[in-house]
Amino acid sequence: MDAAALELDAVKFAQLAVQRDQGGRYQEAAFYYKEAAQALIYAGMAGSNLENIQEKINEYLERVQALYSAVQSQNTDPLKSKQQLDLERAHFLVTQAFDEDDKGNAEEAIELYTTEEIEVLRKTSKINGIEYVPFMSVDLRERFAFPVPFSDKCGKLPLSPKQKAMFAKWVRPDDLTNNPTMIYTVSSFSIKQTIVSDCSFVASLAISAAYERRYNKKLITSIIYPQNKKGEPEYNPCGKYMVKLHINGVPRKVIIDDQLPIDHSGELLCSYSNNKSELWVSLIEKAYMKVMGGYDFPGSNSNIDLHALTGWIPERIAMHSDNQAFNKDSSFRMLYQRFHKGDVLITTATGVMSEEEGEKWGLVPTHAYAVLDIREYKGLRFLQLKNPWSHLRWKGRYSENDVKNWTPGLQKYLNFDPRTAQKIDNGIFWIAWEDLCQYYDVIYLSWNPSLFKESTCIHRMTSHAIGNSSQWLCTRLMGKKFTIQVYSVCKFTFTKIPTPYTISKRVNGQWKGHSAGGCGNFRDSYKNNPIYQFQLEKTGPLLIELRGPRQYSVGFELVTVSTVGDPGPSGFQKKSSGDYRCGFCYMEVENVPAGVYNIIPSTFLPQQEGPFFLDFNSATPLKTSQLQ
Repeated sequence: MDAAALELDAVKFAQLAVQRDQGGRYQEAAFYYKEAAQALIYAGMAGSNLENIQEKINEYLERVQALYSAVQSQNTDPLKSKQQLDLERAHFLVTQAFDEDDKGNAEEAIELYTTEEIEVLRKTSKINGIEYVPFMSVDLRERFAFPVPFSDKCGKLPLSPKQKAMFAKWVRPDDLTNNPTMIYTVSSFSIKQTIVSDCSFVASLAISAAYERRYNKKLITSIIYPQNKKGEPEYNPCGKYMVKLHINGVPRKVIIDDQLPIDHSGELLCSYSNNKSELWVSLIEKAYMKVMGGYDFPGSNSNIDLHALTGWIPERIAMHSDNQAFNKDSSFRMLYQRFHKGDVLITTATGVMSEEEGEKWGLVPTHAYAVLDIREYKGLRFLQLKNPWSHLRWKGRYSENDVKNWTPGLQKYLNFDPRTAQKIDNGIFWIAWEDLCQYYDVIYLSWNPSLFKESTCIHRMTSHAIGNSSQWLCTRLMGKKFTIQVYSVCKFTFTKIPTPYTISKRVNGQWKGHSAGGCGNFRDSYKNNPIYQFQLEKTGPLLIELRGPRQYSVGFELVTVSTVGDPGPSGFQKKSSGDYRCGFCYMEVENVPAGVYNIIPSTFLPQQEGPFFLDFNSATPLKTSQLQ
């Protein structure tokens, strides 16, 4: 958005804040004051010439603090009576009936699929025991009006152990507030994660909201139903919602009710908006958690989550020291240019670190963060991050407590006042690019599909097997039918390839106690991981798969023990399966010299126990044995 549009946003939010403030609706007023301040911050970044803009930002944020204190001491208004709620549902029923009459009974266009593709869609629609059918235009006529509050026929979502320990009951929005509203404003700043272990999803939700706000592209508001005639999501007093998520290759409809878990203090045990009357954060999270099997969610990554929310094409950049393909300068330049063109959504995640190190730097180990902005100033490079917890910020260089590096010019350019930031910990901070590369582990990108339309060959096919276009497809779908859509920045041919592996052997194993040594970062315990040895009788191709518990990231190393004769250019000392991946990884080597090799499987963290198995697929005879 340009500076003028952001200035108008700030005026609108400030007016709403003053109205709520004067009317004694302090919680809503605080929400709008904060939004007005954020709009002015972005206006300043976009080149706004408003006078005293920083003073106005400070004024709004100081009023937020004062209102928070007032809210804590204020008695809440009595909730609406049952009669009032019944009248609201009745009004919604009538409105929905008139809307259906306006739509008419015209035939809806339905996407054409081949018989084989329909079979694939049918088989992939059942997830965690529930069927999620592809989203089609006929679903826009979904019924949302009911004479009594709607309850999901699939029942209530399973709770996580942490939720169960604090759980009091399930409530509906009108049990919590007199003014439930689907969306006041789509803002990344209002999103707060609680005890559900879905930081990557909440970070993905935050960055999608920031994109919608900045570019006025409906990434979030377009996926929630029911919607009014303007295409805006609306609160349904009847309690039924539909969320469109991209799951298993296609958009699918997810039906939920509006019942949410709370603790004995009346606080929500799920993610929510800082404006407690605003529902979109909690309901979108609930829809995604339903697909994932419940709130007892082991976590995922932002590539998976952003694709589910937006359908944008995922990419992952590892920043490990052993990733020779990673270049700090070229990577920053690419991120900077693409981010400011609106071509990409970006999140980042920390790696493994000790509690002491995390405490020292204000970082959460193996935790996802949303990337809200990227800036460059006189050779200095910065990213603005948001912790999904909405608190706990970076404590290193350029933190709000850094009195050495924040020059007046840099403060003005980034529109950042350290003294103001010290007053409110909202989990948002600036970090230098070099520090991010040192303390963070990976960057997740989701590319706008429109980038691929002009210069890309998009090929769609139904097949029975595929070679190595992706780790997941290469093995888990081997021998099964599936539909694949491939994107590329240049033209290509896409054909089936014959499987070169004819001799295979499966080895079952167990990580348990002493043998659960973790990855190579843990030098003292890594040596305790199990070791399997195999012998190739002659040179040839090799495919190795490792599968383990879904909740653990797994990987392995292939180490040469000895070779028969001179291995030549295809010889190697050690090969890695690459970045650790949730529950599954593989390695394919085209030309492995005849000889003896060790395989060392491991989980990313030590002491993660569970069964695993290795698959060896080779075109040459092999013998295997367990060393420990």
